[in-house]
Amino acid sequence: MILRQKKGISFFQFPHIGKFANIRHGIFTRESGCSRNAFQSLNISFDIGDDHKNVEKNRRIISKCIGGKDLVFLKQVHAATVLIFSKNDKTNKINGASGSPLIGDAMVTDIPNKYLVVQAADCQSVLMYDPVRRVVANVHSGWRGSINNVIGHTINAMERFGCNSNNIIAGIGPSLGPCCAQFVNYKNEIPDVFWQYKDRLDHFDFWSISRDQLCNAGVLIENIHISRICSKCNTDLFFSFREKRTTGRFASVIGLK
Repeated sequence: MILRQKKGISFFQFPHIGKFANIRHGIFTRESGCSRNAFQSLNISFDIGDDHKNVEKNRRIISKCIGGKDLVFLKQVHAATVLIFSKNDKTNKINGASGSPLIGDAMVTDIPNKYLVVQAADCQSVLMYDPVRRVVANVHSGWRGSINNVIGHTINAMERFGCNSNNIIAGIGPSLGPCCAQFVNYKNEIPDVFWQYKDRLDHFDFWSISRDQLCNAGVLIENIHISRICSKCNTDLFFSFREKRTTGRFASVIGLK
C-alpha cells in the first residue's frame, strides 16, 4: 500500500485501485483528528463513548480530504447484510434519511459522490470496484462476517448491477493479522471448515480466508491486494480493539467521482 498525505491528513491507498481516475478511496490512519485520550485522534464512531462533537469534526475532516463529498455510514452489526444503493432506485434512503440508522455490514452503489465508509479497529475493510460497470462496494468483515461470508454476499449484490466478478478488483485493508488473531475458544466459535487457516498456536489467517472467499466468488487472484498491515501491531497508525479494548475506529472509504 502507498501512504499519502492531503491537507495534512494521512491515508493509505491500494495502487491497483488508485490507478482508476474515476473513483476515490483511502484507508485513513488514526492521526490528524480532534478526539482525545483513548480515541486519539481521528475516531469516526459515535457508538464507543467519544464526544460526538469531536466525531462530527473528524468525519468532516475526512469528507474535506476526499473533496467535500457525502459519507455513507452503517450501524455495523457483524452480520452479512448488504445494503444496495442504485441510481435507478428513487426510493433510496441513504445515510439514515428516514431518521433511523442504516444497519448492515456492506454497501454497494453506482451513485457518484456517495462515499461508502467502513469503521474498523481490527476487522477487515474490503474495498471493491468494477471498472466495467462502474460499481463500488465496501465490506466490514470481522471474524463473524468471515464465517458468514459477507464478502460472497457482497459480490452477489454487485452482480445485480450486471457486474462480472472477473472484472472486480479488491483490496483487503489493515486489520488483525495472522500474527495476532488468536482464538483460544475457536472450537466453539469458528466452524471446522476454517480450521485449515489456523496455526499450532490457534492463530487464524483471516487475510487468506478473505482472499479465498473473493476467489471462490470469481474474483481473479491477480486482482486482489492484501495490505498485510496488522492493526494490533501498528497502534501508532490504527485503532485496535484487541490491543486497547476502549479505542476508536478508523475509516476506510471508497466512492465514485
